Amino acid sequence: MDEVSLNTDPVVDDDADEFEIEGDCGMTECISQSGVIQGENPLPPAVGMEFDSYEDVYYFYNCYAKEHGFGVRVSNTWYRKSKERYRGKLSCSSAGFKKKSEANRPRPETRTGCPAMIKFRLMENKRWRIIEVELDHNHLIGPVSGKFYKSHKHIGLGTKRALQLEGAEEVQKIRLFRTVILDVEGDGSAEVSDGEFRTTHNQSNQLRLKEGDAQAVHNYFSHLQLIDPNFFYVVDLNEKGCLRNLFWTNARSRVAYGYFGDVVAIDTTCLTDKYEVPLVSFVGVNHHGQSVLLGCGLLAGEIIESYTWLFRAWLTCMLGCPPQVIITDQCRTLQTAVADVFPRACHCLCLSRIMQKVPEKLGGLYEYEAIRMALNNAVYYSLRPEEFEATWEDMIRHHGIRDHIWLQMLYEDRRRWVPVYLKEIFLAGVFPTQPNEVVESFFDGYLDRHTSLKEFLDKYDQALQANYQLEALADMDSRNSGFMLKSRCYFVLQLEKLYTNGILRKFEWEVEGMYSCFSTRQINADGHVITYTVREQIEVDGNRRETRDFEVLYNATEMEVLCVCGLFNSRGYLCRHALSVLHQNGMEEIPPQYILSRWRKDIKRSYVLNHSFGGIDINNPVHRNDHLYKCIMQVVEEGQKSQDRYKDTVQALDQILSKLHLVEGHL
Repeated sequence: MDEVSLNTDPVVDDDADEFEIEGDCGMTECISQSGVIQGENPLPPAVGMEFDSYEDVYYFYNCYAKEHGFGVRVSNTWYRKSKERYRGKLSCSSAGFKKKSEANRPRPETRTGCPAMIKFRLMENKRWRIIEVELDHNHLIGPVSGKFYKSHKHIGLGTKRALQLEGAEEVQKIRLFRTVILDVEGDGSAEVSDGEFRTTHNQSNQLRLKEGDAQAVHNYFSHLQLIDPNFFYVVDLNEKGCLRNLFWTNARSRVAYGYFGDVVAIDTTCLTDKYEVPLVSFVGVNHHGQSVLLGCGLLAGEIIESYTWLFRAWLTCMLGCPPQVIITDQCRTLQTAVADVFPRACHCLCLSRIMQKVPEKLGGLYEYEAIRMALNNAVYYSLRPEEFEATWEDMIRHHGIRDHIWLQMLYEDRRRWVPVYLKEIFLAGVFPTQPNEVVESFFDGYLDRHTSLKEFLDKYDQALQANYQLEALADMDSRNSGFMLKSRCYFVLQLEKLYTNGILRKFEWEVEGMYSCFSTRQINADGHVITYTVREQIEVDGNRRETRDFEVLYNATEMEVLCVCGLFNSRGYLCRHALSVLHQNGMEEIPPQYILSRWRKDIKRSYVLNHSFGGIDINNPVHRNDHLYKCIMQVVEEGQKSQDRYKDTVQALDQILSKLHLVEGHL
């Protein structure tokens, strides 16, 4: 026994999996030249983070503490007999309680027994790894109070001298993270035959990489970091240092999330369908109704731990702001991970993916075609929950399929995927609600089952650029070219001035549908709320028409209209039934609460991260360099948009350089 603990906590030799950060989330903004803790949105500590020294762990946690408004103190330190430190515990300054004093006028108790802390230990690779984390406090914290804590002063840990970091030494000191990506080797588990993603005992603990894949990832990410200073990626290494999970995203996706992050679909098709590239994509919908990429990941397996790790990495990148709605495939593992990481988000299951599985799951049943039609009728044409319940029960009873396990699972999850239960949830058109609607993968045409990782990385930029170009062309089309209106209805004329052409085309389809609504009549009045029924002939199963009555509530005082079909929340624009009621009541404009900013073409959307000047220490050359670089990237983004802007930008930069040279000449 050469290890001695000087504290009360037991010594534990548990190893933690590695979680390492690279990119603009490294701590290059966390220590100023004088040693004062600085920074903007430091990452929260996570199990597996590694640091070069004990002091680096302290500075990292102290930076995080200052940003969130609490102090830090060293609770425990473990030493070997050689007096070498091998383990430590840092706690919130409100941890524990002070010893009772027998003084006549004892100081008031300021501690609360706060549990927030991190534990870390020295590993065999001589780096310090965080092995346990508790982020929750039992008292109020806030960034404003950070300046009052002793731990935020500019003294080195355990010393009374100011921490001096200069030049290259400073840069080396504040770069706390490194990233290691290894090709799988040694035990033969890396062998993959004919592009097959085989299941082995190790498949959930190690990403299946072919020879050269790791180097391809490293080269590609290094290239992205050079051209995008806000490129973000996180790697998860297993206990052998081999790549297990990976997440990445760029600056444009991070900004796009701020505009279109209300509804996010998590596409796990490549993982569940055993593609050679086990890709998971985070996808939203932009102001034209086009898909927009919000992040990507590669996972070793479909396990809760991997999904949870990926979701937390993505959420950290998006500064901890979860989406309102998350849409995934039907999978118990996914549902558990989503509930853990996004507890307040509404979790929906992708309807089109479920309906695509119907032939596979039910194709062998007697009277399959009749069952399929009954299922379609229940799912797509039910207007109220009780109508769905009755239709479903009739299908189950009539065809004797009550014991079918897959149908039982669908029924248990019905509130997550059947449209009739989702009418109160805004889905922004991401969730298909009509028969034969299919959600295409963002990388459709660039990735198939047999595409290798190196091939995918080569095509990744092509997919992004094609997507960016489609959005740019749609922006130009909406701003500059007149929309060819099929209708002169005042509702369309109103939205023509506001909405992008892509959304306007979809809305015009509803306006045209008003002509199939041949009867709008009032059936009830309750105070200011009037109930109408709008009768329409709808197409059922693609070959027959059926007359349906749609109930619409209208409040003239509040200018509110609500249709039982739920199209507004599903797609983000009013349906033909609501428009018919507005028209009958002499309304010539759509009420403002039904005009959504996410579809507007007159809102300027810049895909450059907004970096404020707060937290920048102008005495620190590293801070100056980093902040100026990010500022100039915004200038480049704006200057390249047209020839006139380019000329103005070059002229302005020349003037700035001349001014700087003039100032330098007077020094």
